[in-house]
Amino acid sequence: MSETTEALRDAEPRARIVATAERLFREIGFQKTTVADIARELRMSPANVYRFFGSKAEIHVAVAGHLMSEVEAAAQQIAFGPGSASERLRALVIGNEKMNAERYLADRKLHDMVEAALDEHWPAIDAHIDRIDGLIESIIAAGMVTGKFAKGDPGLAARLVHTACIRFCHPRLMVEYADRPEPTSAQMIEFCLAALRAGVAV
Repeated sequence: MSETTEALRDAEPRARIVATAERLFREIGFQKTTVADIARELRMSPANVYRFFGSKAEIHVAVAGHLMSEVEAAAQQIAFGPGSASERLRALVIGNEKMNAERYLADRKLHDMVEAALDEHWPAIDAHIDRIDGLIESIIAAGMVTGKFAKGDPGLAARLVHTACIRFCHPRLMVEYADRPEPTSAQMIEFCLAALRAGVAV
């Protein structure tokens, strides 16, 4: 059997394990959920779960990766979708805020997993940030080409915008600033758009 065929064969059970783990993390918490719990829900043995994931920690990372991939997919659709660069950048930041709030703020048990990911510096977090930076960069670069934004370094501009808007997409900061209504994400993105049009710092 080729590696490609084997990977395709394993994809479905891996996805079921991740989906089941995510549901249990929401219901009883990621720390309390055991591999035996996941296996029981799937009517398989723990040993069978370990065929696809070497440890419980690998399942944690897979669940986090799945949640972040959904945010990235939505952001990619916005980044390469219709509308002006300003409209797409605005939609990406506000959409990112909404999706992260739905995933990590409304559900405190799932938020605990995010806290652990941040505290333990999971590489998946940095990879997610890099991918969002890249999508923001693509929008800004397009805006520079069309003259909507001043010419400059789109990579630097993307990191500046992402940093300026970090409190609206970073789960920990979203919690810490929940009682501070301003600036809103809409206000911050308008500030960033004004800077991009003026070519400030890029």
